[in-house]
Order: sequence, then C-alpha cells, then structure tokens
Amino acid sequence: MNKKIKIVLIDDHKLFREGVKRILEFEPDLEVVAEGEDGSCAPALVKKHKPDVVLMDINMQTINGVEATGTLVRSFPETRVIILSIHDDESYVSHALQTGAQGYLLKEMDADALIEAIKVVSDGGSYLHPRVTYNLVKEYRRLVRESGASLAKTGIEYEKPIHILTKRECEVLQLLAEGKSNRATAKALYISEKTVKNHVSNILQKMNATDRTQAVVEAIKRGWVEVI
Repeated sequence: MNKKIKIVLIDDHKLFREGVKRILEFEPDLEVVAEGEDGSCAPALVKKHKPDVVLMDINMQTINGVEATGTLVRSFPETRVIILSIHDDESYVSHALQTGAQGYLLKEMDADALIEAIKVVSDGGSYLHPRVTYNLVKEYRRLVRESGASLAKTGIEYEKPIHILTKRECEVLQLLAEGKSNRATAKALYISEKTVKNHVSNILQKMNATDRTQAVVEAIKRGWVEVI
C-alpha cells in the first residue's frame, strides 16, 4: 500500500476548507491531517503533524500566506507549500514563488487540478494554475520585448519541435502555453483528459522539464510556441 500524502490545510474560510477536505477525502492516497484558519498557526501545525504538503490561503488577517510560507520554508525546508489565491496577477505569483512556495492555485480550480497539484508538488515538482502560467509567460514576453532582445540576436531560430515531440504533443504544448487546463485541452483536441495527461508527461520527459511552467518558458525561448 502506497504511503498517504499528508496535508495541512490553512484557510480562514471554514466553508472553503470543508469543500477542499470533502474533495480530498475521495482520494485514497491523500489525507488532511490538520487544518487552521490563520498563517500564525502554520509552524505549530507543521511541527506537530509533519505534513508533505501545506495548502495555504494567501489572504488571512493576522499573518498572510506569503509571510507564513517564508517562515515554514526557513524552519521546515522539507515541507512544500501550495498557495491558494483569488489573484492571478503576476506580482502576487512572483512574490509567493520567491518566498518559497512550490505551487500557486487559483481558488476557481477544479478538483482534478487540486489533486494533480498536490501530487506533483509532493513528488518534488512545482505546479501553477494554467491561467497563472499564461500570465507569467506574457510578462516574460513583455520583458523580452522591452529589453530589445530577439531570436536573431541569440542565434535561435523559430521552429516546431517535431524532431523531439510528436505532432499531437506540439499541439498540447501550444495549448499549455495558452493557459489551457487539461480539461480545456482535451475538449479542444477532442481527446480524453487521461490522454492529455499522458501527452504532458511525455512532453516533460522529452524536454527534461520538471513542470509545465518550465516546459512552456523553455518552449517560448526556443520559438516552439506562440504566445500573444
């Protein structure tokens, strides 16, 4: 029997916590071992329960999620934090990641995204909500344009990665860059979500990327996808 992923859930909205717990209870390999309503209780809960993943609300009254994440990363570096937020602004995301969070999810996420994020982060990867990824990519492109950088200057030529990825994998990668979720990608390509997940796994392996964001950013650098 596989070891369960232990989760501490910290959010100041009880109804939201109950909803998340209800979703996770249906997953046999996930277990919410403790919950709290403010970032100030995070260190004590982590010390006592030694979770694999902490789901942390970004907006709380006494100590917000970003501050609490910084404290946890310094005191319990083995614990991995996923920020839960209503903000998709690049500044919020960057601040959270710079503080040490390994994931950033918007609260509008579906159950599949939440479960996938927990498993990916628990396994050592990072996970960003698709729309967050798209916004970060747009910001990256803006900075490149403002800096005057170009592919001509770097010597990189635009080309589709057909020497590495299959045609279908190229299509999936493009949709990832556009911020599409697995469900939206499946709908766009008329395939199942399970097939999309398999394609994403293959893309990450072939590109030697640890997560979707890294794959998308690398694909943009190489000219493999277009993000407007």
